[in-house]
Amino acid sequence: MYSERFILDGVPPIDGRKGPALKMTARRYRIPGASKENIDGLTLIFAHCIGSHKEQWEPTIERIFDLREAKQPRHRIREAWAFDWQNHGDAAVLNERALKERPEGVSICEWAPAIASFVRSPRMRGHRIVALGHSAGAGAMMLTTQVIPPYAGLVLIEPTMITEDVFRAHFADRMAMMEGAVCATSIRRDRWASRNSARSWLSGRFPWRVWNNKVLDIYIKHGLRDHPQGGVTLKCDRKQEAISYPDVDGHFEATTELAKVCHAVPVHVIWGTHNDLFPDYFQDCLIDASQGRYVASVTRVRGAGHMIVQEKPDLLAETICDVLDTIGVNYRAGPSRSRL
Repeated sequence: MYSERFILDGVPPIDGRKGPALKMTARRYRIPGASKENIDGLTLIFAHCIGSHKEQWEPTIERIFDLREAKQPRHRIREAWAFDWQNHGDAAVLNERALKERPEGVSICEWAPAIASFVRSPRMRGHRIVALGHSAGAGAMMLTTQVIPPYAGLVLIEPTMITEDVFRAHFADRMAMMEGAVCATSIRRDRWASRNSARSWLSGRFPWRVWNNKVLDIYIKHGLRDHPQGGVTLKCDRKQEAISYPDVDGHFEATTELAKVCHAVPVHVIWGTHNDLFPDYFQDCLIDASQGRYVASVTRVRGAGHMIVQEKPDLLAETICDVLDTIGVNYRAGPSRSRL
């Protein structure tokens, strides 16, 4: 598997906000030779969680490619794309100056149109696309369906989507969780003398100590950058990460969208077996058929918590492949006037 980096033009800020359009960064993953030849295969697109970056998907993506290699061409992977949220990863570095004027952060409601613009571009014409999102990235992927035709499938991994009614019914619990995340992120260490010292420090502390070693190595390689005063620091500014946790409106909207989209495209949900951040009422709300939210499947990955991408990439890949076996072969992205 090899990858290529891309810088994608941003979309105008939402709600008429002044300021430059934030750029989005991406990586495309392919198998040498095979990807270009297999135009009938699936194209997977990935959106990460808060505090993460696009490269943390790589162990999962590589395992998916391996598992699909022996399948019929239409069930193999044509290519995979992973995107950085505009204030995360490489995108955070590119947008650093603009983000200083954005203390309110970047909502998933602004990330979703950037992804949708890419999906509508001529580059994706004729692709059979399956969209996958983890945590906040699941909400972002769901919101992309407001402005583009249905995908061949959607996979929501530990989604942070919920209705406003259920959120209000458990307001104290939800606020305690968010305030804890904001506080912990705001005071967390974010600078080290070297990448080696960063790895040593992170590997002994939660949540990084339970991460898969490959994912942690990738975080050290791609989630950090050189600090202008020496040493290394996080690409995603901790203030930008912290302000992302209380951004709940987009997740309410994504849950509403699920009730519309699920009748046109299969939506699959994957949870870990450890409900370490999101209790049963959160999960039950998402698949409440009485509210019109029908999902094609619900699967649990044994031994995984909310950070399933980081903890169990191989098991997650196997679960995703089980989902891909059920994806139909008819839908392809159609013509578009948009430009990449």
